[in-house]
Amino acid sequence: MARKNIDSTKLILQRLETLAANLWWSWNPTAQEIFRESSPLIWEATNHNPIAVRRQFSEGELLARLGDKDYRTRLLAVLEQFEEYMSTKPRLRGSTTKKSGLVAYFCAEFGLHECLPFYSGGLGVLAGDHVKSASDLGLPLVGIGLFYRQGYFQQYIDSNGNQQESYPTTDPSNIPVELVRNKDGKPLICSITIGNTVVHFQGWKINVGRCQVYLLDTDVLENEESLRGLTALAYGGDVNTRIRQEIILGIGGVRFLRALGLNPSVYHMNEGHAAFLTVELLREFIIQGMPKNKAKQAVRNKCVFSTHTPVAAGHDRFPGDLIEFTLKPLADWMKMSMREFMRLGQTYSMEEKNEFAMTVLGLRMSRAANAVSRKHAEVSRIMWNDIYPSLKASKVPIAHVTNGIHITSWTTRRSWEFWERHNSHKWKAHLSDPLFWKHVTNPAIVSDEELWALRYELRRSFVEFLRERARQLKILGGQSGEEALYRLLSFDALTIGFARRFAPYKRALLIFSDLVKAQELFDDPQRPVQIIFAGKSHPRDSEGKELLRRVIDITHRHPFFGKVIFIENYDMNVARHLISGCDIWLNTPRRPLEASGTSGQKIAINGGLHVSILDGWWDEAYNGKNGWAIGSRKHPDLPSDQVDAQDAESLYHVLQEEVIPLFYQRDASGIPRKWIEKMRNAMRTIIPVYNTHRMVSEYDKKYYFITRRSK
Repeated sequence: MARKNIDSTKLILQRLETLAANLWWSWNPTAQEIFRESSPLIWEATNHNPIAVRRQFSEGELLARLGDKDYRTRLLAVLEQFEEYMSTKPRLRGSTTKKSGLVAYFCAEFGLHECLPFYSGGLGVLAGDHVKSASDLGLPLVGIGLFYRQGYFQQYIDSNGNQQESYPTTDPSNIPVELVRNKDGKPLICSITIGNTVVHFQGWKINVGRCQVYLLDTDVLENEESLRGLTALAYGGDVNTRIRQEIILGIGGVRFLRALGLNPSVYHMNEGHAAFLTVELLREFIIQGMPKNKAKQAVRNKCVFSTHTPVAAGHDRFPGDLIEFTLKPLADWMKMSMREFMRLGQTYSMEEKNEFAMTVLGLRMSRAANAVSRKHAEVSRIMWNDIYPSLKASKVPIAHVTNGIHITSWTTRRSWEFWERHNSHKWKAHLSDPLFWKHVTNPAIVSDEELWALRYELRRSFVEFLRERARQLKILGGQSGEEALYRLLSFDALTIGFARRFAPYKRALLIFSDLVKAQELFDDPQRPVQIIFAGKSHPRDSEGKELLRRVIDITHRHPFFGKVIFIENYDMNVARHLISGCDIWLNTPRRPLEASGTSGQKIAINGGLHVSILDGWWDEAYNGKNGWAIGSRKHPDLPSDQVDAQDAESLYHVLQEEVIPLFYQRDASGIPRKWIEKMRNAMRTIIPVYNTHRMVSEYDKKYYFITRRSK
């Protein structure tokens, strides 16, 4: 009997290790709880890393723990749920093909979970959510990115309120990644010639449910020392480093797929960073003997392209001499002159400047292109009109697929349990079903009292999370510990969240543009308001850093101290607390510079409401009843400072006359009935539309497996 128990334990241990190595657990709070309770200290210290937890959990301890019938039942249920998920082969509803091919999804960053620091912000988080929905929906997809051993950066604020950066190195042996090996068990090494240097790279595999993401890494012994750190930092280094990273991502990514024996039907470039993949595909077709023009068309037939920014500075451009130095060997192999090669990534105006634009390359070499919201498509068609000089801007072939979120990844454990309790596990199968969400948000199904109880529970959890972070970081303003801790935020106050990259156009300080009016907002004891800021500024963005420093300064002033908080080192973990704990999500970009934005989409499942400029996704979603709009859809032809002043005035009006009164309008039972009706409207209109299940299905139906005429 003892031997049988030991054998059974070993099998369970193997199953648990398989689960820990697959990010399916990252969107299943029940699975996360299994790892958390195994070692709460390690779970928190490693930013929720199950591999680190497993290393602290011996076979003997597991055998002992399995003696607890409750634990054993819960563990086996999670393992069975995971194994059933992995063995099921769902089909995309409405799929356009009887047999879908493989999609290769290329992106410079993947935000899959906080314990995997291979992302800087929204682009990476979107990419991670895209892969997760592809897994859930059964879309065959493989991701290609870069393995940033030092990530983007870890942020901390010094005593003067200035952002400082540190770059800790990630140990791949202690996170849920696996080194890709060849048939001999040795690391699978590929190479590419960049300029006059051969650069070697390996790949790390991340299992994301039924999909895989491969991250390429130049830290291999075959490289000279100066090249081993080429992929170490996300968006780090100068223009020379950037172009080499993008060559490895695009050209190297295709070569790595070939080394794996994969020949995808579709290549999806998620932003211009990956556009060099089209050059490698072109080389392959030419080497096969295909004439150049037919080869270019063959590449287009395989490629689709997504552009993500209406800000000109956000599109990578490289000087012609750098393109020639780094890619001339490739051009020579294809028997292309450098002038001919340069035209792949140039408009006529760029020829004069001898510039090469990655977005132009992506657009020219794709059969279909999309922006990431309806408004962004309008802006993009104007921005890239000179690629299509014979067309009016309205006819430029850039459509849109509005971004969404992977809802279950952004549903906190408390919210998850709430919907499980009320909908008996059905809600996860109906994420894109408007009729379902209309039904389950009916007061007969979920009462006002229950929704309000959820909001209070989430707000308390968030405030306690912030207090604990403040205690650990010793940022209590010099006051005695307990006194300051209890003054830091309130469990009852209207709580606003603002978490963005600190770029000037995002206008983090718009709410403080008039300090007298701001004081009126935050110094009302009868209707208390508090706001929490989070976000990073790019290390080389001095203007963004100054904005962040000014926010820090405000947090120390009377009457804002304890009511205006900045939480440093914004990551996916902090984001999850913010989007669940905040009653209001504030977004104030200068219109029309927000391509889509997705952070505000994450709050609806947790009962939060959106207050935003009518830009990006909110320009489509806002219906007058599901949140609030700042300003109007009309873009005034005024200097930016005057636009800012008008938007600030609108923001103050919306908060003072609409948001705050509605939040504090309570009945005899203390319930804000009209506020909750707005919550219900937001759930009905946002959850089933602005999610990555709908988004990925739209890509599949409109872009991936439909043959389109070339542009």
